[in-house]
Amino acid sequence: MLLKRTTWFWKVGLMAISFMLMLSVSGCSDTPPEETPVDETVVEVQTIPENSQAEEIIDICVDLYEKAVEENKIADLEMIRSIVNRLGENGYPAVDSKNQIDMTEAEQVVRFCEMVDNKEEAELTILEVSYLGGFVKYDLQTKDGNVDVVRSYYKYENGNIQREVTGSYQAEYWSYTEEGYLVFSGNWYSEELYILTAGLVEENTALRVQPLDETYRELSRKYLNPISFERNNMFIVDWSENDFRDLNFYDMYDILYPKVNGQYVPYVADDNLSVSAVYQIPKDEFESVIMKYFNIDSETLQSKTIYDSENLTYEYKPRGFEEVEYPEYPYSEVVGFTENSDGTITLTANVVFPYTGDSKVYAHEVVVRPLEDGGVQYVSNRIIPSEDNCGETWHTPRLTAEEWEELYGGE
Repeated sequence: MLLKRTTWFWKVGLMAISFMLMLSVSGCSDTPPEETPVDETVVEVQTIPENSQAEEIIDICVDLYEKAVEENKIADLEMIRSIVNRLGENGYPAVDSKNQIDMTEAEQVVRFCEMVDNKEEAELTILEVSYLGGFVKYDLQTKDGNVDVVRSYYKYENGNIQREVTGSYQAEYWSYTEEGYLVFSGNWYSEELYILTAGLVEENTALRVQPLDETYRELSRKYLNPISFERNNMFIVDWSENDFRDLNFYDMYDILYPKVNGQYVPYVADDNLSVSAVYQIPKDEFESVIMKYFNIDSETLQSKTIYDSENLTYEYKPRGFEEVEYPEYPYSEVVGFTENSDGTITLTANVVFPYTGDSKVYAHEVVVRPLEDGGVQYVSNRIIPSEDNCGETWHTPRLTAEEWEELYGGE
């Protein structure tokens, strides 16, 4: 069943869309950037020539890209690993763009960072292999503690690897973190993107330099990555099976529905910006999704949602434009685990947010219960207290009942 409520606030939605579109192409900051002449901080695309090193790198890995395309494995983890390792065998520091593979020749990067700290002169090339059929080549130069970056993106297409976009900038932020990440950022000029971004493109890079136990990576991929941080608060609030507290089950329904049913949630927002869709989802349909991943009874779930006991339905409102998020998210990286006597596993993870150059926004503990059929139930989440913890700036919560009524309650 679907109900629709209208609001005169539709213009707010339009402004929100425009604002988000601007952010999505230009990046955002808590403070406006200083007015700096472009020619003093960046180099235009055309002034950066191709070099023989790039040709050598292409020759090293082009056959692996050909194989990946032939086997339809361009985004396959093991295929990416083979490309990273091939580059490492030829002396290049290389890592994948999702930091799921140990960096090759990491000692070169560590040494370069030491030379930056010592204000020595040095050069280094780092390759970041993407899951989209290409790689980013970072050419780094340091002098007097400053680091200049030339960023070139190469794409495989029709049997060839060609440079698509190149930009140059001096790193405004540079750090080799305690967690073993190299993070740096700056703004570079793009002739191609001038109309959309006024020419400046914000670059935020976080590359894991130090190796990580493959078991930890597998645990992250199996239990944490499928939930992620996009449009949900599962890993940013404390909760447990005994007290679910502020865990939002509507967001969890959005995330878990495709995993249970093999398709996207059919209960979508209305095309008309002035309308909010309201659905009534049958009890069994809603509960079958949530209860597959949580040990929760009907009474408790009903108390955490809006339930119609007469019609045996759960009220559901899709996220609207007032609840959009900036499309940059952190990820959890398991750094330790404990197998408990009751069959559960406690995962200790750091939250890494490349967009802000933070390799540890905070640490949290997630308890999971592996099931005999290969599934999993999520048991609890706990934020580990620390003075260094940062806020979850990426998250936008769903509207409260009062906020929704204020926006959409009128005729």
